[in-house]
Amino acid sequence: MARLQDKVIIITGAAQGMGATHARLCIEAGAKVVLTDINAEKGQALATELGSNALFIKHDVTSEAGWKQVVEQTEAQFGPVNVLVNNAGITMAKSILDVSLEDYRRIIDINQVSVFLGMKAVIPSMKTSQSGSIINISSINGLVGGAIGYTDSKFAVRGMTKAAALACAPFGIRVNSVHPGVIATPMIMQGDTKDVVEAFAKTIPVKRLAQPEEVSSMVLYLASDDSSYSTGSEFIVDGGLTAQ
Repeated sequence: MARLQDKVIIITGAAQGMGATHARLCIEAGAKVVLTDINAEKGQALATELGSNALFIKHDVTSEAGWKQVVEQTEAQFGPVNVLVNNAGITMAKSILDVSLEDYRRIIDINQVSVFLGMKAVIPSMKTSQSGSIINISSINGLVGGAIGYTDSKFAVRGMTKAAALACAPFGIRVNSVHPGVIATPMIMQGDTKDVVEAFAKTIPVKRLAQPEEVSSMVLYLASDDSSYSTGSEFIVDGGLTAQ
């Protein structure tokens, strides 16, 4: 039997990047995957490519009503939710002196508030089977400092994960966070950015960037029953960067 056979999984920010890689790996492992994103064109194209066990829903992760609709459509199509991957997020590389209140609230809403809304929305569905796994994608900047706003939100995801893990343990629901380092996505491996990133990779203990699939393998582990005794924990995928 496949590792995620018939598990029903919601993945946010799944139209491209790491979210798309998570979706592909979960489908290959036997799951039924609901992909959500604001990019309807790319999201629907990926769901079509992945076949009948994939469903795309256009979704604003900062909307409570949107989350309610996603859970209802998921249950109608595939059944109760077994796994949530809170993957959607944005980055911001501005100085604190240059960040407006509007900028700040936008990144907090997308990176932090959406995680709260997602957990709150799926827990009742997971309680029906007294089991479930919530996987919150944070960052190494949820462990060490970085850009204002982004770092704040990723530290918050780490804290929310622990609080939710304690609250959900009596229902058999596990909640963990994943902390990727620098990932070789198409967005950063182009133009002038590519040279900067490749130079930075030499400072990482393993001397290379992570491939998206390496983060997705961690997500698959946490989605599966192999991680049945892990909750409230941080899973770091950074090649030793934060160990220095």
